[in-house]
Amino acid sequence: VKIFAPNIEQRDVVDHLKGSPTEEKRNVLVESARLARGNIQDLAELKASEFDAVIFPGGFGVAKNLCSWAVDGKNCTVHEHVNSALQAFHSAKKPIGLCCISPVLAAKVFPGCEVTVGQDKNIDGRFPDAETASAIAELGCKHICKNVNESHVDKANKIVTTCAFMCKAPLHEIFDGIGTMVQEVLKLA
Repeated sequence: VKIFAPNIEQRDVVDHLKGSPTEEKRNVLVESARLARGNIQDLAELKASEFDAVIFPGGFGVAKNLCSWAVDGKNCTVHEHVNSALQAFHSAKKPIGLCCISPVLAAKVFPGCEVTVGQDKNIDGRFPDAETASAIAELGCKHICKNVNESHVDKANKIVTTCAFMCKAPLHEIFDGIGTMVQEVLKLA
């Protein structure tokens, strides 16, 4: 297992205690190195031939830095190294795992693929970003409704997705869904 991140400036830095942006500037690779405890490489160096699969986390980092979904929605652009990595794994017929908001990356890069970001309706207030499913469909992909503890496998494209924090759920349910995504990716590897 190796961890990669793009060597780019973050779109913005948020003070998570206050919930508001700051004037501070940070680099995505440097911040990711802090989280990964230093064991990380520039995404530009990722070679699909050296790995059995790739898994992308989710969160605002994806929506703001790996693509511009947070600002542009379905009209977003995907960072060039992210696009290249996804294309390389897909071309090599190697599995791709995506959780939380990151399934939108597949929706942008692989028209016609199947992904999940949870439900397409805000059931019991648990899926406040349910409209993302409609945006995925508008991109020409098929959104598959799944519960937070489940994942979806697009066997034709070897893409495995789960909604994770796109659902307001207890952490153990999110953990279970991410676990199923990882298990399904490993089965395809």
